[in-house]
Amino acid sequence: MLKNTLKYISFIILISMISCAKRGSITGGLKDTLAPVLVSSFPENYSTNFKGNTITLNFDEYIKLKNTNKQLIISPPFKNEPIITPTSVSKFIKIEIRDTLLPNTTYSLNFGQAIQDNNEANALNQFKYIFSTGSHIDSLKLNGRIKDSYEKYVDNFVSVMLYEVNDKFKDSVIYKEFPRYITNTLDSMRTFQFENLKEGKYLLVALKDKGTNNKFNPKDDKIGFLKQYITIPTDTVYELELFKEVLPLKAFKPIQASGNRVLLPYEGKQNFKNAKPNIVLKNGNEVLETIVTQFPKKDSLQVWFKPIKVDSLSMEVSKENYNKKFSFKIKALKKDTLNIKSVQNGLINFRERFTLESETPLVKFDKSKISLVNKDSTAVDFTTEYDEFDQKLYVDFKKEPLEKYNFTFLPGALTDFYEKSNDTLSIKLTTKEFEDYGNLVLNLRNVKRFPIIVEITNKKGDNVLASEYSEGETKIAFNLLVPEEFTVRIIYDDNKNKVYDTGNFLTKTYSEEVFYYQKGVDVRSNWDVEETIDLSVPFNPEVEKKQDDKKKKEAEKKRKAF
Repeated sequence: MLKNTLKYISFIILISMISCAKRGSITGGLKDTLAPVLVSSFPENYSTNFKGNTITLNFDEYIKLKNTNKQLIISPPFKNEPIITPTSVSKFIKIEIRDTLLPNTTYSLNFGQAIQDNNEANALNQFKYIFSTGSHIDSLKLNGRIKDSYEKYVDNFVSVMLYEVNDKFKDSVIYKEFPRYITNTLDSMRTFQFENLKEGKYLLVALKDKGTNNKFNPKDDKIGFLKQYITIPTDTVYELELFKEVLPLKAFKPIQASGNRVLLPYEGKQNFKNAKPNIVLKNGNEVLETIVTQFPKKDSLQVWFKPIKVDSLSMEVSKENYNKKFSFKIKALKKDTLNIKSVQNGLINFRERFTLESETPLVKFDKSKISLVNKDSTAVDFTTEYDEFDQKLYVDFKKEPLEKYNFTFLPGALTDFYEKSNDTLSIKLTTKEFEDYGNLVLNLRNVKRFPIIVEITNKKGDNVLASEYSEGETKIAFNLLVPEEFTVRIIYDDNKNKVYDTGNFLTKTYSEEVFYYQKGVDVRSNWDVEETIDLSVPFNPEVEKKQDDKKKKEAEKKRKAF
């Protein structure tokens, strides 16, 4: 009996130990990676002779809608947004149409990535509900690409539109009417596709539609277009270049900023550097002496005038066919005073010009009161250039390696518009070794035409670091560059004004052509880099991304090996 009892107790202990050894958390099985499945719809998908105003989509699991305002593309677009319910988690979607549908028209509702399962957010990718108010479903397609005319990368969520060209068509349709068909690049970077199109002639337009109203607003939107109408069906893959139009001048009421300065706000990015508007400031019939400059980083001009005791002033602004008159009150405010600061402090790079900025515009320069000496107190020759519009004084001189320089501006060297002169200014500068910089030579192949502007920018392409103008030379040298990975941008300067010019829809003018080199150019300290660039090979951001990913993997491999 005792022997059997001991066996029983031993068995219980063994079972307990096994149970403890296997204790652990429940995993719940494999992760769900499947997208929701449409199990039914009413009316059925790809229905013809559609008559109702309600669509119901039923799914095999609980789903949620995400970013429907961005992801859902309806073509042709509705004038009134449909009501989509429920807004909570559900197994169905109900779409209530609030428009009168066009006859004999195929409609497409592309949900993009908006429909996701509730648990793992698996998206039902590019799900489309298609129906026709006529007897058949239109089935023609159109494919294309988007690029930016000037920037290295194109915006995402670009709307691409087709406007039917018929006897009622006018160019103004893009400002006033909805397109016949619409699609969107979503976040694919550069490609678009139309489906379920009908045969016909169309205007093809792309918009970075900031107002999301499917209409072109030149103040806010970028636009791309084709001059020639396209005919569908077609196998051509079209490319559209987005650009921001320069708006016609529109000035707004002046704002007094100080006792001797008013701000003149204006609309849009205007190129006033070489063609400022004519601004006349008056006290009654008396024309006041003024200087006009740019207000830094704002769409406003600064109009400087000599202090005067008056209650109000008038201003007339004119440029080409534009003319606008204003009158405004003048208050007793604190006056702007002369204040000068140096852009460089300490180090100056070899390619830089020494730069002074003044808070009031300068009008007189006495070079006899400006001195530049090196560390041996030997005078160094220099030249000066004043940019009145940006209120910057540039001083250029030959820089030697590992040298120290001392600028001295004695009282009276610089005099502003209000006859105030500087106090003594002393600025010390130093240079590095030549070996701390790199040199770059670009050998250009297959240049289509001249002149061209060759720019070296940072990797993103949003900051120009060096520029050269060529009227026929294909070997372009950039010496003594601060080490960095550069982007090369080349502009075909067709109107020969030495700046990039954008396009205009109404005049059917494209932007000047811009080329980006596919690879980043890495220039390091004490390196001489020579790069051959074939301008017949267009920039492709997907290729660059693969190159960047490869570089990152190689860098990570080296880091781990180290």
